[in-house]
Amino acid sequence: MCGIVGYIGEKEANDILISGLEKLEYRGYDSAGVAVISNSAININKKKGRVEIVKSAAKLSGTIGISHTRWSTHGAPSDRNAHPFTDQSGQFAVVHNGIIENYLELKEELRNEGVQFSSDTDSEVIVHLVAKNYQGNLQEAVLKTIKRLQGAYAFCVIKADSPEIIGARNGSPLVIGLGKKENFFASDVSAIIEHTREVIYLNDFQIARITKELVEVRNFHGEEQPLDVREVNWTLEKAQKQGYKHFMLKEIFEQPDVIRETLKVPIHLSKNFSRIIVVACGTASYASLVGKYLIEEIAKIPVIYEIASEFRYKENLLNQHDLVVVISQSGETADTLAAVRLAKEKGAKTVGIVNVVDSTIAREVDERIYTRAGPEIGVASTKAFISQLIIMYKLAFHLAGKEFNSGEIEPKIKEVLSKHEEIKRLAQKYYLYQNFLYIGRNRNFPLALEGALKLKEISYIHAEAYPAGELKHGPLALVSEEMPTLAICPKDSVYAKTFSNIEEIKAREGKVITIATEGDQDIRKVSNDVIYIPKVEEIFYPLLCTIPLQLFAYYIAELKGHDPDHPRSLAKSVTVE
Repeated sequence: MCGIVGYIGEKEANDILISGLEKLEYRGYDSAGVAVISNSAININKKKGRVEIVKSAAKLSGTIGISHTRWSTHGAPSDRNAHPFTDQSGQFAVVHNGIIENYLELKEELRNEGVQFSSDTDSEVIVHLVAKNYQGNLQEAVLKTIKRLQGAYAFCVIKADSPEIIGARNGSPLVIGLGKKENFFASDVSAIIEHTREVIYLNDFQIARITKELVEVRNFHGEEQPLDVREVNWTLEKAQKQGYKHFMLKEIFEQPDVIRETLKVPIHLSKNFSRIIVVACGTASYASLVGKYLIEEIAKIPVIYEIASEFRYKENLLNQHDLVVVISQSGETADTLAAVRLAKEKGAKTVGIVNVVDSTIAREVDERIYTRAGPEIGVASTKAFISQLIIMYKLAFHLAGKEFNSGEIEPKIKEVLSKHEEIKRLAQKYYLYQNFLYIGRNRNFPLALEGALKLKEISYIHAEAYPAGELKHGPLALVSEEMPTLAICPKDSVYAKTFSNIEEIKAREGKVITIATEGDQDIRKVSNDVIYIPKVEEIFYPLLCTIPLQLFAYYIAELKGHDPDHPRSLAKSVTVE
């Protein structure tokens, strides 16, 4: 997920572009760059690292320009892989957000025609195609180019001697800002709201041409479209959140997109090991625990679950036949990094499942698998967690030599998200309670742990999570009218057992909220409230159950007046022990 800003007008473009990129840095911070037209030439500043590095460089003079802050997908973070990219003549420049899925095919075709590439990215093929297709009309060249592109993208193109910017959208966001003798492109309103509140949201399969006094929008067939101008009434902070009150809520609702992108991640891992050790902290550790259940069930390989903060303080009997899989959103988690180093000392092979490209863990493991959650701003992990779960599913099926058929998941997740108002009403009923129990069996037990953690970290309510079968071994003593239980009980192979545990709670006058499968009327007899999720293949229930847990915690925190994006005493990345 990258950030794009374009400007054309009568002011100096450089500062406007840089300021816009700073607002979009949550979308990517691997590298940044600016291209500005001056005297019929395109001048570029681009560097690996954060926007501030480009900001500190000499300013480029000119009133037309495009800019980019990058979240790496194809090609490691580096100066050469930073946007913008130019064609070989230096007359055209492009910035791109998204993934061009057929870029290897296009790249080979262009190379055969004598084109030399300057980067490892998929994005560069766009500018070379535009140059190839140009016959005196930049917009027509872009229309011809998009017919060759497969994938999701938003991009902007400039030509050195043309007072215009062309933008196109298919699957990735792009908005036009309208000003007086100036106009803008941006990935997000937050980048341009300080300059204008009048915007046009491009739809998929639309192309736009802006000059300092003109805006026109066409579809991919070249047919002119009406301009749907809207006024933005958000503050700058709210604009960054795309209308959501908090980043956490926005990120919860981004999960269908995250699932779709993460499903594209390839898994290439040899099976030359005798056992697997999964290691992580916090939310990532619960993803790894789900992974333990999945790998043992699907691939029939023994898996040991370890908490990273304890891993190096115990006797570790690792050897060269072990595979150590670590999970970290940031790729900088101190305890997890220490686990990687210990595993390597013992001769074990290491694999990192990380979200941040070129992070320390990503650099130090033997092999890395990148989740595609995009930058996660909310401290309480949501979309990163579900991307980690998806990778664990893919890994389990890969190790079993089986195909991971997940076509039903994304629409079912959207279905669960559509119940957000129902879950909000449930939160209103329970937000004043000070203690909760969370229970689940088998794959659902790690979700009980994650649900309890979410409630604790953003609402500051005490919550305990247990395997449902452990209730009689102590926790049942806590059950009362003042301590509700959230039970995860879909129609799976352990349904009857969990149902019995819920009956034990009800017999002691405990209140029960149950996450259950649609159509299950029996569960209502033993529950005070039920959150229904769609029926899916049993193994996929953890993905669907995750969403109500996140929303329930979020709405309780909101009702209690807490800021879920900035929970007290917590940071996004734990880089010290």
